Amino acid sequence: MNNSEINNSLKHLSRNDKIMSSLIKKFGRCNLQPHGQYFNSLLRSIIGQQLSVKAADSIYRRFTEHFKGNPSAGKIQREDDLILRRIGLSNAKVKYEKDLALKVKEGIIDMDSLAKKSDEQIIEVLTKVKGIGLWTVQMFLIFTLGRSDILPVNDHGIRRSIMLNYGLKKLPDGKRIEQLAKKMGWHPYCSIASLYLWKSLDSKFETIME
Repeated sequence: MNNSEINNSLKHLSRNDKIMSSLIKKFGRCNLQPHGQYFNSLLRSIIGQQLSVKAADSIYRRFTEHFKGNPSAGKIQREDDLILRRIGLSNAKVKYEKDLALKVKEGIIDMDSLAKKSDEQIIEVLTKVKGIGLWTVQMFLIFTLGRSDILPVNDHGIRRSIMLNYGLKKLPDGKRIEQLAKKMGWHPYCSIASLYLWKSLDSKFETIME
């Protein structure tokens, strides 16, 4: 999203939702910029599953250093599983990384064409990879492609933030969150709303705020 789109999203959310407006005023302007490191982003996402940010960053750093800064699909495919385990990957994550590499190498996933696809098409393509589920793809859509209208309704942080900020008695399910998003006019900027919901929990996404 460019600066103009960010500005439009903040005006839209502030105009439609008083609670979101207060979060925007409290935390300031957000910054959501896409980048082109699609393959590396997915590799990092797999490594980070069920790990703290600090632990995931450490393993990913060792992973990229092992491949001299260029963990290509071919190199990952050829690497011995035991070496990847010594870097810090679990058995399952070794399989996931190699499955991603295989699908990229065989052209089942064309990284260069992802940006041209719809959100739904990207979800369909990437969830074919072992270990990549809907949540991982949604994070990819938001933080790598910079898509504006992604609402990760199953994310615990989103659910907890909505419960706390909107005075709910229990964690909302996906249907309730979708209803709230429609009622509060978050569309077509659910990604931006999500950033502020995460930020309100003082989450790991602190670096996205200017």
